Amino acid sequence: MAIQRLYEKLVVKGNPIKDLPPLPRTYRGFSTISQDSENFSLYDLSLIKQDLINHFHIRQGEKLSDPTFGTIIWECIFEPLTEDLKELIIKDVERIINYDPRVKANDVVITAYESGLQIECELTYLPYNVSEVLRFRFDESAGLTS
Repeated sequence: MAIQRLYEKLVVKGNPIKDLPPLPRTYRGFSTISQDSENFSLYDLSLIKQDLINHFHIRQGEKLSDPTFGTIIWECIFEPLTEDLKELIIKDVERIINYDPRVKANDVVITAYESGLQIECELTYLPYNVSEVLRFRFDESAGLTS
């Protein structure tokens, strides 16, 4: 019995596989306080930044369904900025930033100024592999500014 090698003669024709465009990783949302847009829409990095700002506006204990949500910084503004307090605030800032799965805190620096605290955060936006430094000022009289 002779072995036939049919696979050498066999040709399968089909539709060529086209390169599919990558799926957009667009985050969409809105902000009524955004000055970047006329229709209040926010996308991608702008939305992630606004979500972080919103989180820092909430004092820990204000959210009824989750008393651990929010920041302790508002209670620390009037305290002397000791090394222990700096470490506590850095851990709180890292916790808040890392709470959002879209960003990662790389470095956090806290400095005191005339009437409050300034926090510089080096962030990496994970879906986009983009890094940026954000500065937040927690002011005794003006609130949070960025």
